[in-house]
Amino acid sequence: MIDESAIAEPLLKAFLGNDDMTREKAMQIPALAGAINEIAETVANVPIKLYKRGKKRVEEVKGDWRVHLLNEDTGDTLDANMMKQALVKDYLLDGSGNIYVDWMDNEIRSLRYVQSNHVSYAQNADVIFKEYVVLVQGKRYFPEQFIRVLRSTRDGMKGIGIVEENSKILSVSYNSLKYEEGLVKTGGNKKGFVKSAKNLTQEAIDKLKAAWRKLYSNNTENVIILNNGLEFQEASNTSVEMQLNENKQTNAKEIRTILGVPDNIGTEQGDKVFIKYCVNAFLSAFMVALNKSMLLEAEKEDYFFAADTYELTKGDADKRFGAYKEAIETGWMQVDEVREKENMEPLGLEFIKLGLQDVLYDPKTKVVYTPNTNQSNKIGGEKEGQELKLEQMETEKKSSLTDMSTLQTETADQSQTEKEDISLKE
Repeated sequence: MIDESAIAEPLLKAFLGNDDMTREKAMQIPALAGAINEIAETVANVPIKLYKRGKKRVEEVKGDWRVHLLNEDTGDTLDANMMKQALVKDYLLDGSGNIYVDWMDNEIRSLRYVQSNHVSYAQNADVIFKEYVVLVQGKRYFPEQFIRVLRSTRDGMKGIGIVEENSKILSVSYNSLKYEEGLVKTGGNKKGFVKSAKNLTQEAIDKLKAAWRKLYSNNTENVIILNNGLEFQEASNTSVEMQLNENKQTNAKEIRTILGVPDNIGTEQGDKVFIKYCVNAFLSAFMVALNKSMLLEAEKEDYFFAADTYELTKGDADKRFGAYKEAIETGWMQVDEVREKENMEPLGLEFIKLGLQDVLYDPKTKVVYTPNTNQSNKIGGEKEGQELKLEQMETEKKSSLTDMSTLQTETADQSQTEKEDISLKE
């Protein structure tokens, strides 16, 4: 059964709500628009890859059509970059981003972005076993047919964007912008009032108003003449006027705080915070939605989508590889373990470096090998070490005897050949 109150709720908010902040007004605030565009453009440039979990390692799946849809051509009027930017903006501003997955049998033909203002929902009345359908232009769809990314959701059906969640601070910032616009339109002229020693006729009042209107219209008419008995009294500045610039800076900082954008973005530390709390936070939710809606049921156990954030963390590559180097040299990690963390194919090197670069230890056979001296020693006690040494000595002795036997045979053959040559000469 469909709960009709769920459909009526947005209409009630629209008619009864006291806050008239809209998405269009919010995006006129420079601090908000700049921060959201920065997040959207960064996310859109992150490539998405498909991986498969193997028994020993994770392998990248090459040539899958779904990867092409997510990174290049979506089959829609928007390309992949545009689609992801629009998705991020809907997610942050409206609380939900929606992409229709155009399945044909077991293949996806296209990905169709749907604007959030065209999407509504109808849910059942059960607060425990919640179910709902997605409504687009009067048609019903199942939630599984969409890639849906929700912000601050409590029911898994609809999210809450910053336009609704933080409407007060956005309204203050927007009204400050409008107030500043009013000052610019008046040419920066001071506010005040005109005092008259005697009563003015309606005609004189109308002429005075018209002259004052021209003065504040920021055009060439910047002089007004007051007749005898008229005096202009300047109004004192309000606290808002005196602290306008300070308020703008404070509001901009609070808006960045809402989005998680640091003040020191552009620095190494600021970029780390931006990537961690702004970019990766959305990408994590986006990958979960992709795995839910773009994988077949038989694939969900072994396959998964993941964002390739290498380009974003390229600045930290030196530190990351430095940590790997130290772990390898101290024996905490093996080369193949490092390669596995980087989603690279192992080389089959099962040695651990022990301090010196020319000493190798095989943990399976417990043998320490020194290439410079061509010696191997077995770890596990003096007896095992002596046995290994005796085996080496025995091997060397056999090799020496073999070499001597070969040499004697060659000498005897040479002597016999010389005797035969002498006999022939005689």
